[in-house]
Amino acid sequence: MITRLSTKFMNITISTMCKSNQIAKAETVLIDGIKLGLNPDIITYNTLIDGYCRFVGIDAAYNILTRMKEAGINPDVVSYNSLMSGAVRKCLLQKSRHLFDEMLQSGIRPDVWSYNILMHCYFRLGKPEEANSVFRDIVERGEIYPSMASYNVMINGLCKNGYVNNALMLFRSLQRRGFVPEVLTYNAMMNGLCKARRLADARRVLKEFCDLGFEPNAITYTTVMKCCFRCGSLEQGLEILSEMRRKGFTFDGFAYCTVVAALVKTGRIEEADEIAEKMMSNGLVPDLASYNTMINLFCRQERFDEALRLVDEIEKQGMKCDQYTHTIIIHGLCKVGNFAGAKKHLDYMNTLGFGFNLVAFNSILDCLGKAGDIDKAVNLFDSMEVKDSFTHTILLHNLCRAKKFRIASKLLVASIEDGFQILRATQRAVIDGLTTSGLVYEARKVKLKIRQARLVR
Repeated sequence: MITRLSTKFMNITISTMCKSNQIAKAETVLIDGIKLGLNPDIITYNTLIDGYCRFVGIDAAYNILTRMKEAGINPDVVSYNSLMSGAVRKCLLQKSRHLFDEMLQSGIRPDVWSYNILMHCYFRLGKPEEANSVFRDIVERGEIYPSMASYNVMINGLCKNGYVNNALMLFRSLQRRGFVPEVLTYNAMMNGLCKARRLADARRVLKEFCDLGFEPNAITYTTVMKCCFRCGSLEQGLEILSEMRRKGFTFDGFAYCTVVAALVKTGRIEEADEIAEKMMSNGLVPDLASYNTMINLFCRQERFDEALRLVDEIEKQGMKCDQYTHTIIIHGLCKVGNFAGAKKHLDYMNTLGFGFNLVAFNSILDCLGKAGDIDKAVNLFDSMEVKDSFTHTILLHNLCRAKKFRIASKLLVASIEDGFQILRATQRAVIDGLTTSGLVYEARKVKLKIRQARLVR
């Protein structure tokens, strides 16, 4: 005897297959179930839609709607929500909007999740006004009440689109209405404030967060700590580090490396070294970003043997160094004048299959100029396969430093004619250098050629 429980068991099996990316087996279960006389229901097809959205594609998932109708089952709001959400995950934002419109035309009433997905879609499209209009429509109609997820979508979206003040107003309005924000809400608000460099507001929200009894995680603290360092408030950042330790919160390798990077940038090498050692002694296994931070620390201290030892350690951990790892070492070698070592390491990079490393070449070019080897810098520039605006600006700056203004003026004009963006300050340095050297006529010619090149472009 076929029972409802049998269909339910089939749905559970299909769901398990879909979650483990075994779509073909899920389809086989459905076919076998139908052969045994089981009737699939709306849950069966919605489960398949979600699986196809995640692992196959939106078009394949959308085709299931036709199969549903052929089986005499009408799609519901869950069907369309799954399709809309899948389209957003695949960055098919316009597709998600069209699906929402199609749902309305089919007479299916959207629920709060439909509107949440639509708001998220508008934010991703860079249309915060439309997202806000959808949110206001939900509130003013009163037919559907915004969920906490709705508020999270709004606060996160407003922050990411640069409307931090509006996000903070909504956050405070939420509190006044008696809603208690979730951990995700607080993290989104603090992240937005930190990116806007509003350190005082971020710390105030963090205090409220702790006062309500929430437990900040490593991401919460690290977000505010990075803001402190970005705003130049190193001591406040270190206070947050101490506070986190004092309260016994988890402190991961990423947070440690955030502190190390800030200390290195401000020249507090010994303190950075202590923090790095503490991280290792606590048994934390660094990720590649953490290793890169420590390699940068060793290069700043001219401890290149230890930096290269870490490169070997990365390989032993089963990770692969990226271009940035090797570029740190090359830049460090250049800064101490070991250009032969930098070139050797650059050649080693090529054997690893990284190809042309423009950032590393720009670093060598800059260090050669600063070391006074301007002729070698010019030769390197001429030999480079790829150049960008930074490459041209670096050489121009160093030619001016070496008082080779005529060569610099020719390069400047050629660079602008070729479409490279040269800093106005660098252009002025070349023209002023010609003028102060008594080459007033040449300076006027350069100005005229720059104007003509801009008009042509």
